[in-house]
Amino acid sequence: MIHLRQGDITDFEGDAIVNAANNSLMGGGGVDGAIHRAAGPELKVECRALGGCATGDAKLTKGYKLKAAYVIHTVGPIWQGGQFEEESLLASCYRRCLEIARDQNLASIAFPNISTGIYGFPKALAASIALDTVRSALQTIPGLKVYFYCLDQENYELYLERLEGSPE
Repeated sequence: MIHLRQGDITDFEGDAIVNAANNSLMGGGGVDGAIHRAAGPELKVECRALGGCATGDAKLTKGYKLKAAYVIHTVGPIWQGGQFEEESLLASCYRRCLEIARDQNLASIAFPNISTGIYGFPKALAASIALDTVRSALQTIPGLKVYFYCLDQENYELYLERLEGSPE
């Protein structure tokens, strides 16, 4: 089941939130910085031990001071005009996060709008990729509740249009 929310993903009370991280996993701006600040310094210590993360992949850590028990860090692609497999890499981010959720027997996961901030991925295309990938994956992960958290109005409206109905 897919739910749409407008707000701060660090407020999510559930099993896991997804961090739109950079390759180092050591924090940065946007969602990444907000999650690191809210989780506390222990998150950075655990991330340092992971040795980074490849674009399109994902890694799991504890949530520390967050309301969510876990953080799934994924590295989205930087938009370069669509000539460098950006679309497949973004889809891979969502798939890998959902695989981790499945493997950990999680009941709920919250995604931000991966790669649409400073990484410049076109928001409408990113929303379509995210929803298509999640819908497909949910066919094999029964019962998982997926939340999309949109901080800005534009992303919220793009997701709402693509969900073809009202959010919960």
